[in-house]
Amino acid sequence: MISDPVPLIDLTRQYASIKNEIDAAIQQILDRGTFAAGEAVAAFENEFARYCGVRHCVCVNSGTSALHLAIIASGIQTGDEVITVPFTFIATAWAISYVGATPVFVDIEPDTCTIDPERIASAIGPRTRAILPVHLYGQMANLEPLRDICTKHGLLLIEDAAQAHGAEYKGHRAGAYGDIGCFSFYPTKNLGAFGEAGAITTSNDALAKRIRHLRDHAQVEKYRHEELGYNYRMDEMQGAILAVKLRHLDAWNTARTIIAKDYLNQLSKTRVTLPSESPGRRHVWHQFVIRSSQRDRLRDELSKAAISTGLHYPIPLHLQPAYKHLGYRTGDFPAAEQSSKECLSLPMFPELKESEISRVCDVLVAASRNI
Repeated sequence: MISDPVPLIDLTRQYASIKNEIDAAIQQILDRGTFAAGEAVAAFENEFARYCGVRHCVCVNSGTSALHLAIIASGIQTGDEVITVPFTFIATAWAISYVGATPVFVDIEPDTCTIDPERIASAIGPRTRAILPVHLYGQMANLEPLRDICTKHGLLLIEDAAQAHGAEYKGHRAGAYGDIGCFSFYPTKNLGAFGEAGAITTSNDALAKRIRHLRDHAQVEKYRHEELGYNYRMDEMQGAILAVKLRHLDAWNTARTIIAKDYLNQLSKTRVTLPSESPGRRHVWHQFVIRSSQRDRLRDELSKAAISTGLHYPIPLHLQPAYKHLGYRTGDFPAAEQSSKECLSLPMFPELKESEISRVCDVLVAASRNI
């Protein structure tokens, strides 16, 4: 007899835990009758900026839009190049391509799956304008050497912090170390909306002003548009919901850390590679990702036991059909390619029960004996 399924994530449990707060916030929006980019969004912008430790937060309608506007506001144009990683969700590269620039990929560190600073120097050319590291799975990239490289070459540092709400690097929260930080509030994120939403953080006044301008059809005044703009505003409902959830983010991240430690303890003697937290960084465990050359066999065993898993990410960007024109081939980025074949995301969300964690681990321990 198969036990109750263990989901990869269950958003209904989180909603149940804060239902009264969420329902009250939504009711206030309904009572006010203002639904687009009003005082609830402005209030959340102030709170999230303060939380991240920056002067400005500009809310938008998705993490992809945040990346897109960050690229535009940075002055990156057709023919320019931006250095990033091939092991990430494709939106990281889309934002570069949207403006006619070219993503230039460099490999990742095998242990963190984030950008390898030692690979960057050889990728810098006369058209390079920025470095765009991805804080993957809840852990920030090694930013100090990236900042040194950017300073030396006059480049911007743009953080893709979509998976790192509340993560820290040497005392700096995600979105505060680079020139610009880009967040997704997709529902499954550590800080998730009830739909699509995103934000940009910066302490650069000029960048913030330009991004605010661009997200609202580039209006200098109502019905006056001096450049191409976008309808990338966050709606009021999401602003109100995110403000409620932000008050719980640190507690939820602490719960994720406890779950991660439980996984690490119970899986310590298995024949899989376990994730780790690098020195000087605070991991917030957006995903708990193990690695194994027998990934698919392990996933099948977990599935038979009604345990859901995820693949983040099975096809690196340089091998995606959409980027075939860039000319990359299999073998160009071995660490990213190996990660794409070995990474397996286990159930991870703050409300995951101890009994569910033990079930996942029991199945993995048993399965790993046969690989």
